[in-house]
Amino acid sequence: MEIIVATRNQGKMREFARILEEFGCTVIGMEEAGVDMEIEEDGSTFGENATIKAMTIHKVTGKPAISDDSGLCVDYLDGRPGVYSARYQGEDTPYPEKIAALLAELKDAAPEERTARFTSAICFVGEDSTPHLFEASCEGTIGYECRGENGFGYDPIFYVGERSFAQLSGEEKNAMSHRGKALRLFAEELPQLLK
Repeated sequence: MEIIVATRNQGKMREFARILEEFGCTVIGMEEAGVDMEIEEDGSTFGENATIKAMTIHKVTGKPAISDDSGLCVDYLDGRPGVYSARYQGEDTPYPEKIAALLAELKDAAPEERTARFTSAICFVGEDSTPHLFEASCEGTIGYECRGENGFGYDPIFYVGERSFAQLSGEEKNAMSHRGKALRLFAEELPQLLK
C-alpha cells in the first residue's frame, strides 16, 4: 500500500519509512505526491493537528494519508512547548536556538524537575475517508547540554536513561520513541483498516 505522509520534515519521513516498510507499506512525501501547500495546524491537541493534516492531504489527493503531530512536553514548564514545539521561539527559528531558549527556561529546575515526554499522535485516513488516531508517549528528562549527532529537533536534549535521543541509532530510537510506538499501534491495526 502506498501512503502519502503529510510532512516536509525529512527526519519524520525517514522514521515513517523505516517503520512502515516493515509492514509492507510504501511511503511518499507531499512533494512526490504533487502536493504543494501549507496546512494550518490550528488544533489545540496533537490529535487534532494530526487529523487536520491527514484529512487535508486525503481530500486533496483522494489517496491514503498519514500524518504525525508531535512535540515535547516539559513538566517544569507546565507542558510547554507542547503543540507549539515546532513554533517555539518562532517557526523559522533554528533548533539550536530553540534548544538554547528551552535550556535557559530550565536553568533553575532541579534534576528531579526536568521530567518531560515526547508525545506523538498519528492519524491515518484510508480509502473510506475515516480518520483513525493512534497516540503514544516516551518519558524522559531534559539534559543540561546537547549530546549526540543523530535525530533532529529536540533529540539532543531529550534523555532516556543516560543517553539522548540524538545518541541513539535509528533502530534504537524507533524501538522506544513516541512516534515509533504510535506507528506500531497503527501498523497493528492496519489489516483491519484495509478491510
